Amino acid sequence: MRLGVATICPHIYHEGQWWSYEPYVLEMNVWLELFDQLIIVAPHDQGPPPESWVPYRDSSSIKVIPFRRDRGRGLLQDPASPGEIPRMLYAVIKAALTSDAFHVRAPGNIALIASLLVPLFQKRLVAKFAGQWIGAPGEARTVRWQRAILKSNWWRGPVTVYGDWPNQPPQIVPFFTSVLNQQQMARAQASAAARKAGGWANRNLRLLYVGRLSASKNVMVILEALAQLKPSVTIECDIVGDGPERAALEQFTDEHGLREQVRFSGNVSFDQVLEFYEQADALALVSASEGWGKAITEAMAFGLVCIGSDRGVIPWLLGEERGVVVPPNDATALGSALRRIATNPAEHFKMGQQAAEWSQRFSLEGLGKALRELLSKHWRLPEFNRAELDPRPDKMK
Repeated sequence: MRLGVATICPHIYHEGQWWSYEPYVLEMNVWLELFDQLIIVAPHDQGPPPESWVPYRDSSSIKVIPFRRDRGRGLLQDPASPGEIPRMLYAVIKAALTSDAFHVRAPGNIALIASLLVPLFQKRLVAKFAGQWIGAPGEARTVRWQRAILKSNWWRGPVTVYGDWPNQPPQIVPFFTSVLNQQQMARAQASAAARKAGGWANRNLRLLYVGRLSASKNVMVILEALAQLKPSVTIECDIVGDGPERAALEQFTDEHGLREQVRFSGNVSFDQVLEFYEQADALALVSASEGWGKAITEAMAFGLVCIGSDRGVIPWLLGEERGVVVPPNDATALGSALRRIATNPAEHFKMGQQAAEWSQRFSLEGLGKALRELLSKHWRLPEFNRAELDPRPDKMK
């Protein structure tokens, strides 16, 4: 059975395999357990793939229909131009006509087009909205349009969203996504269990940021907080990721004498990210808006003390004393939170342990079971499997 997919994640064909952004591929590998083939509408890039990318588990089951070619490096893609719309329309229609079900991954320019077109060609629909479902100040109109389409009667399939929000139509389904498999979760459990109550009492607090270095992520706010705390409190900080803000962030680091305590690691493999979680004490993710906060959920599993912005689903993730929330653009508030964590290791050790206990309930393997149950319920199949989706008469029940 074939699943059409519309995504903004670029793809590269390199050494006989399809590659893309690692967290995306890990999740789509789970979909490959439910379907024989993924027909993916996505941007196409030139190789070799960036270091943080991985190949699909079975690239022979992947078909990519590009709606743009060689327009950026990795996730650093320029916005779609009006001249690209005809190719986007063609790619979505071709995928919809050659698949047996369709999955739209929103928000994104191709998701907007797919959410409007695919219901004309497909009965079995499912969408994931990875942005902030309740909206965010300053978000693009196209994001609001996608949310409105997916909430409307036009979209006849389930829409998985981050967080449980009141007064939503029945197709809006709260959903938890984890990209840690059982082996990695066992590693997280071991790391959390090995942490000591005294923690960083006799050394500097080790802070971590993992994610793209873009303006909306507010990494500069983290550096401003560290500069305000210096020299009374010295906090070591690893910044893992890359993006358009990196040069400005490194310049700020040099100008404020933070180079000895702040390290920029660039893009690294997911396995290396896990090593950073093991070595850190706390994580900060104070984005202006955040759909889920993947780095927060991963860091929680490793027992880190997590600081997130008071936006979207983050207050729920870090509620019940599982973490700390601050306004996204307030370096002073972030600095105060870091000072409390740095000077009260025993109290915040308990917070990290509570976060670990909560987050470790979820794994990548559990995602497959949850998706199977979701599709069975909303597509009205008694037990979702490939045979029940096969359109050939001899395969229909």
